[in-house]
Amino acid sequence: MDQFLTQNSDIILRLVVAVGLGMLIGAERLLAKEAAGMKTHALVSLGSAVFIIISEMVALKYASIGGFDPSRIASQVIVGIGFLGAGSIILQGSRLIGLTTAGGLWVTAGIGMAAGFGFYNIALITTILVLFVLVIVNIFEKPIKKISEEIDPPKNS
Repeated sequence: MDQFLTQNSDIILRLVVAVGLGMLIGAERLLAKEAAGMKTHALVSLGSAVFIIISEMVALKYASIGGFDPSRIASQVIVGIGFLGAGSIILQGSRLIGLTTAGGLWVTAGIGMAAGFGFYNIALITTILVLFVLVIVNIFEKPIKKISEEIDPPKNS
């Protein structure tokens, strides 16, 4: 077991960081009573990290052959998360609901990708900024929405 942990410590660290940072964002979403919470965000971040780690390993294994571009997998992660995010957006009357959740899942995938590449500074800074947007910007957004609705009330469909 010690040998396994020693040989795979870098991979384990990348995956643990991805899960931990995804869970932080998911915890905020859970507190905001959103459907996509800690498990969803942790899994999106972890999955993104796994695909990045796999792409690096494949690139190293087949470097002598050439022609394998590890960035292709990264670009497809973003496309896949786009579909997941699109599924979280709902049209309710004339309002779109779930846009913040979709954006949160998308950026959480980016955080997982950064952790997967071992770019912990980018992953951590991005997590802090996401939490800033979700918590602090929300505090300012509520009174602005209220003023906006007083000036121009939403139209009922």
